[in-house]
Amino acid sequence: MRDQLRDYIKTHMIKDPTYPLKDDEPLITGGLVDSFSLVELAVFIEDTFGARFDDPELTAENMNTVKQILGNIEAKL
Repeated sequence: MRDQLRDYIKTHMIKDPTYPLKDDEPLITGGLVDSFSLVELAVFIEDTFGARFDDPELTAENMNTVKQILGNIEAKL
């Protein structure tokens, strides 16, 4: 799950598949992606892992790192 998520973020959101993304690296507050990309990410997560996120959950505070996102996915499954 971690590798699929990281690959998606690097390829589709950061637009650099070779970027060395770390699990605790801030995506939104670090300027790698904008918060509008979280909706696209939520669709990927639902389609790939079956975890659904409501719009109020898609915030920088809640979905800012790979580690946070994975924790949120695991909590939903």
